[in-house]
Amino acid sequence: MTDSIATHGWTAQPRDVSILLSGKKNIKLPEPVKVEDIPLPDSQLAKEVMEYAKKELREETFNHSMRVYYYGMAIKTQQFPSWRLSSETYLLTCVLHDIGTTEKNISATLMSFEFYGGLIALDLLHKQCHAPIEQAEAVSEAVIRHQDIGESGKITELGQLVQLATIFDNMGGHADLVHKETIENVVKHFPRKKWSSCFAATIRQENRLKPWAHTTALGEKEFPEGVEGNELMAPFDV
Repeated sequence: MTDSIATHGWTAQPRDVSILLSGKKNIKLPEPVKVEDIPLPDSQLAKEVMEYAKKELREETFNHSMRVYYYGMAIKTQQFPSWRLSSETYLLTCVLHDIGTTEKNISATLMSFEFYGGLIALDLLHKQCHAPIEQAEAVSEAVIRHQDIGESGKITELGQLVQLATIFDNMGGHADLVHKETIENVVKHFPRKKWSSCFAATIRQENRLKPWAHTTALGEKEFPEGVEGNELMAPFDV
């Protein structure tokens, strides 16, 4: 069980990023890293889930998910080298974190997209792909909490990493954690295709369909407008 806790990112970390970074912009100055330098898990489980994600997600969302993987791996390697969570578990989380936003899934439930997505991820991984329950539940919790941004309490290591990487790609948050050349290389492999306007539209769609949605906790106007105003990624948002 101890190995499963570390491997699947269950280790508790502060939810407050300022505490995580000890009040600094970063722990270490980021260095350039290329996609080809970051291993992509090629296990049977990873292949099955990647195939599922490519089929279910629109291209813009799949590309975002992959950018989140590579930015997150760069952050983990350079800023938190002691974190032991596996790249496989992180990849599964990345490609499934927005599964609840598909046209089919967003209208299939009254639940907030992250919560429904977490249930989809749990079923897919454990029941269909026979992943270990500790891994499936870790991914499910991280998907459910990937927009649970705040200053109190704790979050799993896996959840914190996917939060950092999604905020970075969606809003340019914590810009000092990743080198600009890393952004250029990742976007070259996984183009944004006007992701800022695409995701902002998805936020507004959910808020319209589900005015109670958890997404509203980030600001009904502030969140989509913050995504559209992502200055860090604006030069690449084509």
